[in-house]
Amino acid sequence: MRTYDKFYINGQWVAPIGKGTSDVINPATGEISARVPYGNTEDVDAAVCAARNAFDSWSRTSAATRAEFLRKIAAEGEKRNADLTQTIVDELGMPIQNAAAFQVDPLAIICESFADKAKHMEEQKEVGNSLIVSEPIGVCAMINPWNYPIWQMIGKVAPAIAAGCTMVVKAASQTPSHLFMFAEICDAVGLPPGVFNMIHGSGKEIGAALSSHPEVDLVTFTGSTAAGIQVSNMAAPDVKRVCLELGGKSPFVITEEADLDAAVSFGVIDVMVNTGQTCNALTRMIVHESRYEEAVELAKSKAEALVVGDPADPGVFVGPMSSAGQKQTVLDYIDQATSDGARLVTGGTNMPAGLTTGNYVAPTIFADVTNDMTIAQEEVFGPVLVMIKYSDIDEAINIANDTPYGLAAGVWAGDKEKATAIARRIRAGQCAINGGDPNHEAPFGGYKESGNGREFGVEGLHEYCELKAMQY
Repeated sequence: MRTYDKFYINGQWVAPIGKGTSDVINPATGEISARVPYGNTEDVDAAVCAARNAFDSWSRTSAATRAEFLRKIAAEGEKRNADLTQTIVDELGMPIQNAAAFQVDPLAIICESFADKAKHMEEQKEVGNSLIVSEPIGVCAMINPWNYPIWQMIGKVAPAIAAGCTMVVKAASQTPSHLFMFAEICDAVGLPPGVFNMIHGSGKEIGAALSSHPEVDLVTFTGSTAAGIQVSNMAAPDVKRVCLELGGKSPFVITEEADLDAAVSFGVIDVMVNTGQTCNALTRMIVHESRYEEAVELAKSKAEALVVGDPADPGVFVGPMSSAGQKQTVLDYIDQATSDGARLVTGGTNMPAGLTTGNYVAPTIFADVTNDMTIAQEEVFGPVLVMIKYSDIDEAINIANDTPYGLAAGVWAGDKEKATAIARRIRAGQCAINGGDPNHEAPFGGYKESGNGREFGVEGLHEYCELKAMQY
């Protein structure tokens, strides 16, 4: 069991002012995998003060200096790859066969990416009699989720370092150990005191204190839409910038002439890879009526072929839900879908075959779903795929856009040009074309209730900047 008893503030490991602790539960076994300290608002004040005091000197360092620190963090992170991967298996329950590639490897990749982009902070342009420059926004509060904890954390920390910002970072209660390890990495590379500060505690107390703190200039949050609204409300009195990456109910349009086997395989894997706990998962598969039943049978066979079980087993693809509460939430959605008239194709509320304990939900497929059903409108955040039929492409696009969310989408058509034309009509921040891979150099973020702002790419760096115009 991992045990931590200190926070990292102002370049030092310090005892929390708050006296609480929290046990982190392995979702596959129910056993305690880690014990971490819980801070209070006084810890928030101490961390924000350290970040504020460090900002002036750090913001004036050269882009080359900040880039070098990011490259050192990338190298040190690779040394800790196995340790970080184990935290993902133990605390999230993501199977070992995917944990490193999806969760841990991006740490070094993203640090290197923003090391290359730090130079943009020293660019300037003349427009008429004005000189326009970028400056770091200031002290950043970063509130991270449990489902992709390292990927989301470094997606905030790396551009902030590149821009010259200082920060206070909080992890989710379910998956905190990686953040303590990352603080060790920052300490090992000699990141100046106060640039990176980490604390831990309940979102209700610590998250609220960070969001409303008058010395915080930007809050960046990844989580549910409901929680994102709360963050925005708490940040509003100071008119601080808020960047939100929130929920999704993403559509996947498959056209009549598409390679159906390839498309359905891509769609099933996309939903099931993190046991459905992915904000941009393509959870609504929208299929032409002429090929609908064929697609349903393909989805059934592909879902049933996935191995569910112990995430420490290299042969397992689908692990447990992150918590007992999340499991119950998913089971309730499955029951609701059945009550609403959706056809259960495979999966359901029974424990997967061969398992008797743990927070497991079988890969579940629903057919005969209409877009007004709860299962098609609300984010389940579990291994549940719904299949909806359409008669023409205009109807497919209407179904795709009939959602309060707009984080991601997918289109699989007979060729890239047709798929791209359809994708341009879908109101979402990203779209996978014929199985296109994610790209850390592209902006990530959503429309509508999926949030505002962008992460990754040059656009992600810009979120941590203010623009100044100087007139001559």
